[in-house]
Amino acid sequence: MSEKKEKLSRGAELETKLSFKKTCYFEECDEQKKEAVFAYAEGYKAYLDESKTEREAVVTSIALAEKKGYTPYRLGDPIKPGDRKYFDNRGKSLVLFKAGKADLEKDGVRILASHIDSPRLDIKQNPLYEDSGMAFLKTHYYGGIKKYQWTAIPLALHGTVVLADGSVKTVKIGDGENDPVFYVNDLLPHLAREQAQKTMGQIIDGETLNVLVGGYPFRDDDVKEKIRLTVLSKLNELYGMTEEDFLSAELCAVPAFRAKDVGFDRALVGGYGHDDKVCSYPALTALLDDGSDEHTVMVVLADKEEIGSEGNTGMQCALYEDVINALAASQGKDPAAVRNASVCLSADVTAGYDPNFASVYEKRNASLVGYGTAVCKFTGSGGKSGSNDASAELMGRIRKIFAENKVIWQTAELGKVDAGGGGTVAKYVSKMNVDTVDIGVPVISMHSPYEVISKADLYSTYEAFVAFLK
Repeated sequence: MSEKKEKLSRGAELETKLSFKKTCYFEECDEQKKEAVFAYAEGYKAYLDESKTEREAVVTSIALAEKKGYTPYRLGDPIKPGDRKYFDNRGKSLVLFKAGKADLEKDGVRILASHIDSPRLDIKQNPLYEDSGMAFLKTHYYGGIKKYQWTAIPLALHGTVVLADGSVKTVKIGDGENDPVFYVNDLLPHLAREQAQKTMGQIIDGETLNVLVGGYPFRDDDVKEKIRLTVLSKLNELYGMTEEDFLSAELCAVPAFRAKDVGFDRALVGGYGHDDKVCSYPALTALLDDGSDEHTVMVVLADKEEIGSEGNTGMQCALYEDVINALAASQGKDPAAVRNASVCLSADVTAGYDPNFASVYEKRNASLVGYGTAVCKFTGSGGKSGSNDASAELMGRIRKIFAENKVIWQTAELGKVDAGGGGTVAKYVSKMNVDTVDIGVPVISMHSPYEVISKADLYSTYEAFVAFLK
């Protein structure tokens, strides 16, 4: 080859210097890094399987935190540098923080905020009925779902029941190897001519998402609804429940699937609840792995994001501002000044580009699976409605952090401008006068009973959070 051809042309040299393109994570990592990526995914899969509801995620997260020396915090407790604390908010959301030495009015609080609730089928308060040889529980779906996806799959029942005497029972049945599963009936194709003419949103009506829970009649001719009584007797045997105890219960049906590797190369993970535990786990582990006492760091694992972050466990609750104010008070600082100096990565998933449904994506600005964690400058819909739109200055700060720490990342947009949209907790954090930007893992089949993510994107998100906390 001639010396001339060995050198890049001026145009090619300029193109290399000036152009931007996304980076495939696995093409850039060596075998040692690949092993770290795959090992990290094993811990995540275990977390996912044990955290199908927000209550379970709180329990699992606290167990991991306590192993790293975190202890319970109550509002009003004194805080000193080096403290590692967690606040369990009604068993359904969790705040963890590490108090640093740096001046909070200058350094602020470094916040990672994600959510631990996922779409599911909630059991109604008067749910149990018998009809035509089967017993069912009525449901009210939670979050944005395609209702037809929840039929004809194995389901588990999870939740909490407060009995008449005040005792609390935990329900978790359907995931064990020898457990029964539950089921939502679907219509056979032989009789579905009329159903097939309906739009996707009409194929399954919300009131037909009834969970099949029994089919064996109680042996007593004096009993009218025998199968219903069999179910009640089993609930009483297992949990001490009577039918009235449904009135003070939070029960839900979730997919009985376990997280599994996807593909011959095992580069992907399929599971229920990636949205948003695939961001919660990296946020939690980045905090727990951070051994420095320099910066004050806070991780929020919030509830109710899928229905608007409402209530006293959602991100709109004043609790999260209360904790920041308590951290400010521990140094005798002005809480408003501390919030103004703080920065938050709102850790939520985004839609991974799917070539099978390419028409709804704008590929140049979509996140690609396997190309690293995805930063979303804005979310929302219909002209950025409902979005926190991060500033150029904040984007520049994040770019610099990631560049200095060799984090492989990409930008993302949920879909084409007029294709739909969605939001995150970012707008509620930013309302506290905290600089906030969205970041998270691209997901395939988001909000379905079995979503898919890349192990590379999971680990890249962890690396991004570690870099941010430093």
